Amino acid sequence: MTAAAEPFSYLQRVSFSDIDALKHMNNVEFLRFYENARIAYFRQIVPDYEPVHGGRIGVIFAECQIAYRSPAHFEEEVRTTILPSDLKRSSVRLGFEMRCEADGRLLAEGHGVIVGYDYASGRAAPFADDVREHLGATVIG
Repeated sequence: MTAAAEPFSYLQRVSFSDIDALKHMNNVEFLRFYENARIAYFRQIVPDYEPVHGGRIGVIFAECQIAYRSPAHFEEEVRTTILPSDLKRSSVRLGFEMRCEADGRLLAEGHGVIVGYDYASGRAAPFADDVREHLGATVIG
């Protein structure tokens, strides 16, 4: 993937269990949708990324900011677009937008900061060179 390529996006459907008493997607589910998209993004750009069983590529979720713009409703499809920026030695900012697939309305926007992490030592660690290269190829701006 090159900087000129389309940003990564991931499509998910709002399920009944995502709905709250006000009949729209619960705010906490937006974070879950973002996390699903973020993991799919990493798995696409770094093919040997394994989020569940560890492996050589450790990352942790260090920060998240979400601005809710419009409610999402039962059975709507939500497209989350990942917008990477601010790649540093051991962190990357992954901005995002969530839009309703049917009408394009903005549901939420924000960012998360992902940090390279060495689970054996329990501390932040620089991204491996190949991971930085893959991330760098997708950074916008």
